[in-house]
Order: sequence, then structure tokens, then C-alpha cells
Amino acid sequence: MLILAIDTALDACAAGVLDTDAGRLIAQESLAMKRGHAEALMPLIARVIKQSGIGFSGLDRIAVTTGPGSFTGLRVGLSAARGIALAADRPVVGVTTLTAYAAPIVNKGGDHPVISAIDARHDHVYLQVVAGNGSSLVWPRIAPIAEALEAARFGPPVLVGNIANIIAERWPTDAPPVQVDTQPAPDIAWVGWLGAAVTPETAPARPCYLRAPDAKPQKDMLRNHSQPSAS
Repeated sequence: MLILAIDTALDACAAGVLDTDAGRLIAQESLAMKRGHAEALMPLIARVIKQSGIGFSGLDRIAVTTGPGSFTGLRVGLSAARGIALAADRPVVGVTTLTAYAAPIVNKGGDHPVISAIDARHDHVYLQVVAGNGSSLVWPRIAPIAEALEAARFGPPVLVGNIANIIAERWPTDAPPVQVDTQPAPDIAWVGWLGAAVTPETAPARPCYLRAPDAKPQKDMLRNHSQPSAS
């Protein structure tokens, strides 16, 4: 299976073509960035497709990160993935960033739980905890960092995600020791591998926000301001 993997959820703009039969990426590119995904993504995808030598018509599937992450970044990646899927008449699947962070650790095997944590600002994290075999211990949620520290009850964990170092710094001194793997964004190869393991029915390409946007939509603001006064 040939899968175009796309990730714009966090601090990278990345794409790759995974050949599952060969067991490797045959093309990839990743640019570190906090903003500017909209301008960077389509040219980057074009370069990756050219490098792969297969063309969009040669793809079997498109996989894209669905969040949690940047609201703007998620919309950019999802829109591109859906557009390519429609134009190439190929299925598109979604992969959460929390799962993509945990996947390479779970793939190694072992008994250590894996804590995936993404910065949600204001001393909160997007959080997921899985056992060494990938089974869920804490379902994806937004939570105070203090709740992430409570995952010490599951045993010595591996911390992954873009806020892993901060959680490690606050890890209780009397808790089991942690291993830390901090990355600004998930490995694009694992976005592809996870995309190969799901279906559009079980993993639709729609945003996984875990909380409402901070900014209120303009149309709602206009509607509220247009309400007649009570006087």
C-alpha cells in the first residue's frame, strides 16, 4: 500500500509517502514551523510526490493528523488531505497526534505505560495514556498538568510529546522514574503506518479538538450583538 501521510497539527509541516510493502518511506520532507502551514503545505506535498516518483494517481490512501493541536494547522492539513483524496478518488483516514506520538514506543514492546502529552497552554495538556501493549489507560482528554502527573500510578512511564520535558521536570520525586522523548511533532512515518491500520469508517478525517476554540466565531458574535435589548 502507498500512503501519503500529512501532518500540520503542531510545530511542523510534514508529508511523506509510505510504501508498506517495502516497509519504509520512499519520500518525505518536514519543515519546523509554528505558523505558515497554509503557504508551505501544498508546495511541500508536490515536492514529496515528485520525489516518490508515483504521482497522486498511484496512491492507495491519504492519512492526516486530526489533532489535538493548532486549530489553524489542523484545518490546513485536513483540507489538503480531503482535497487530494477527492481529486485522486482515494480514501482518506485520520490519525490523532496523541496516538502518533505513542506508536513508535508501543511498537518496541515492553511493559512501560506511555504518556502522550501535548501543550494545551494555561498549565493544561492534551493527554492520553496507554499500556505497553497499546491498550488505553486514560482516554484522550484535556487536563491540568497535575492530572498527567497522576499517571505515575501506572508504573514507570515513557513520556512523549511536545511538553514531555516540562512534565518530567515536575514529576514527583517519590514516583517511578520516567523516560522522556520530546519531539515538536510526531514522526510522519508513523502517521503513515497508523493510517494503514485503520479505515475511513473507524478513523474519519475530522478534527479532534478536545476543547472548543478560544476565539468565538464572528457570526455568533454578530448574532449576539444583534439581539434586542431587554429594556
